[in-house]
Amino acid sequence: MDLVADESVDGQLVAALRKAGHAVVYISETLPSTKDPDVLRFAASRNEVLLTEDKDFGELVHLKRMAHAGVVLLRLNDLPSAEMIARVVMVLDHHANDLINAFTTIDQRKVRIRRMS
Repeated sequence: MDLVADESVDGQLVAALRKAGHAVVYISETLPSTKDPDVLRFAASRNEVLLTEDKDFGELVHLKRMAHAGVVLLRLNDLPSAEMIARVVMVLDHHANDLINAFTTIDQRKVRIRRMS
């Protein structure tokens, strides 16, 4: 899956996703210090799902109705790194098509995928 990872995403997760075969553009490497609306526009212009831990993207998508190709919000702060990586890789592998043009939240217990109209 082609992804854009926001600066809030841990570099270990980005490395693990790349190792698992996902193409990940990491904002920290390519466009550091870019404002959230510009990150969302960048991901949308590439037609790639944005991976983030920043809840502000929910406001941009739901309240400000900014265009996007999909957003995955990670709420996994309490998990050890290895478990968090395994969970994200599993969700991407099993739900890749469902994540496109959706706002998805991944936490320890569930995956909530909201299709955007």
